[in-house]
Amino acid sequence: MEKRDYTFPAGPPAAGRALAGVVGSGDLEVLLQPASDGVTRIVVNTSVDGKGTVWDALLARVFTGELLPAASIVINDCGATPGVVRMRIEQAYEEIKPEGQP
Repeated sequence: MEKRDYTFPAGPPAAGRALAGVVGSGDLEVLLQPASDGVTRIVVNTSVDGKGTVWDALLARVFTGELLPAASIVINDCGATPGVVRMRIEQAYEEIKPEGQP
């Protein structure tokens, strides 16, 4: 089991809480809750050791560039591929998006 911590700049606080995915073989869950300090903090708990550079690159691609809402995110991974990781993060943010916002 490996644990990784990340911090990225963020915009205003997320509008609510969200859960995307489930912990299971080849999948993961993303737990998102608002943060109020303009920073997104991510904790990754993964059953796959030695993939730190993959996590570093993937999360940097998702969280650099356009600022996403500030959140505290916990990712519980059970061997998901990078595409699934990104999809679950996007699903969590989509769930908290205010209605009518693109």
